[in-house]
Amino acid sequence: MKYNIRGENVEVTSAIKEYVERKIGKLERYFDTPPTSDVNVNISVYNDEQQIEVTIPMTNLLLRAEENHIDLYAAIDLVVDKLERQIRKHKTKVNRKFRQQGAPKHVFAELEREAVQVKEAEELEDDEIEIVRTKRFDLKPMDSEEAVLQMDMLGHAFFVFENSDTGNTNVVYKRRDGKYGLIEPS
Repeated sequence: MKYNIRGENVEVTSAIKEYVERKIGKLERYFDTPPTSDVNVNISVYNDEQQIEVTIPMTNLLLRAEENHIDLYAAIDLVVDKLERQIRKHKTKVNRKFRQQGAPKHVFAELEREAVQVKEAEELEDDEIEIVRTKRFDLKPMDSEEAVLQMDMLGHAFFVFENSDTGNTNVVYKRRDGKYGLIEPS
């Protein structure tokens, strides 16, 4: 990390600079690879009160904390504690999200999505319609009640016939609720 330490109404001595770098440098232990971002530290003094502001911009995360205290070294310690809490909170959030993605409910949801995709792919392959049998028969003129009796006698789910009243080709079919339906051309 590159430190940019600035002082307002106070001279930044080498002792203060070393203390800030040592304390903030301890934050590197929370990262697998040390961050290469700049660390902006602003130290100011107003009416015997020391104020320190630390900003560490990183990818996907901005660490920022400020603290006021009578003692500058105590303020530095407090601001580093705040930054540590922010880092732990962020890491916990990231780890929780990672664990949830591997959780059973997410695994099952992913498996379900894959099953739907496989089914859709199979349906695309099944778009080729293959007719395996052709039947020919003469349409007998009859009414819809006789057509239903013929359908039941044959054990089929539908029956095509010529309507004796209109002369049109109609279809009777058995519905899922056990009743019958009639299809007529308009």
